[in-house]
Amino acid sequence: MSTAPDPRPREPKPALVFDDPMDQQSSDDTDRGWGERPSGDSAADLKRFLDEKPPHHI
Repeated sequence: MSTAPDPRPREPKPALVFDDPMDQQSSDDTDRGWGERPSGDSAADLKRFLDEKPPHHI
């Protein structure tokens, strides 16, 4: 029993990239997102503090 090959074209395989990964900028190389918080009022700061406090500090 023989089957005919699938007539649909296959998607091309992704090409191998041999670039140096150290030449590319990562998200850690920028200062965006490091410790910045949206400005808020003191009630929001207290809520954030209580939400992030470990359970053994209650």
